[in-house]
Amino acid sequence: MTSSPPPTILIVPGLRDHVEDHWQTILARKLRNARVVPALEHDKLSCAARIEALDQELASITGPVVLVSHSAGVITTVHWAQRHQREIGGALLAAPPDFESHLPDGYPTMDVLSQHGWLPIPQVRLPFPSIIAASTNDPLARIGKVAQMANAWGSRMVDVGAVGHLNPASGFGEWPRALEFVDELS
Repeated sequence: MTSSPPPTILIVPGLRDHVEDHWQTILARKLRNARVVPALEHDKLSCAARIEALDQELASITGPVVLVSHSAGVITTVHWAQRHQREIGGALLAAPPDFESHLPDGYPTMDVLSQHGWLPIPQVRLPFPSIIAASTNDPLARIGKVAQMANAWGSRMVDVGAVGHLNPASGFGEWPRALEFVDELS
């Protein structure tokens, strides 16, 4: 009896792309079967360019895939799933931002996000299992809004506590729970 190969873990970063001490970067280094959607050289705010980059990376992978998305990477994943068909084993959707509300200073405005194709955020059920890791004090999304996204996408929402935006600015380099969620989805 042959066992199926382990899934490729595809990391889908947010707007800041590859941050050296981010938990996604650390996870990618730890996992032998991990790949990362490449950073964009141009059109860094373009949702369409990010969807295309994700789709190209998926096209280069044979076998099962689990997506590990953070922040705008979550929104990229949801937009991608609405436009493309490919079997995905599951997705960890960590700290999805609420691009439909005012974001803190230093982040794009709703007008800029709209101009670059991010809005509206799709509200359709994802065609694969997904887990939303939600923070109770994320400055980019109220927990109630994240619960609405989880409901619309058919995702299981896990309250991971008061962890900010689950990034280095919130004290997260390594995030051991990510591996637990990936294992559950694999």
